[in-house]
Amino acid sequence: MPSTAIATVVRMMEALPEATQNQVVEHLREYLEDLQDEIRWDTSFQATQAQLVAAARSAKQQIAEGQEKPMDYDQL
Repeated sequence: MPSTAIATVVRMMEALPEATQNQVVEHLREYLEDLQDEIRWDTSFQATQAQLVAAARSAKQQIAEGQEKPMDYDQL
């Protein structure tokens, strides 16, 4: 059963000409794809956060111990 918000949007869209309805649907589709992409990014980031923290700690320790090397941007 659709929520009240969805029912409201459907009623609003039904009042629009069909061409405008199609434009709204395309915008909604793009917006929802962006939201899904953000959810995937957040999930991926959460899954690797411990590894990122460990890498940062390791880099900080290497710097403190004088083991760091200048980055060679030509090798990137």
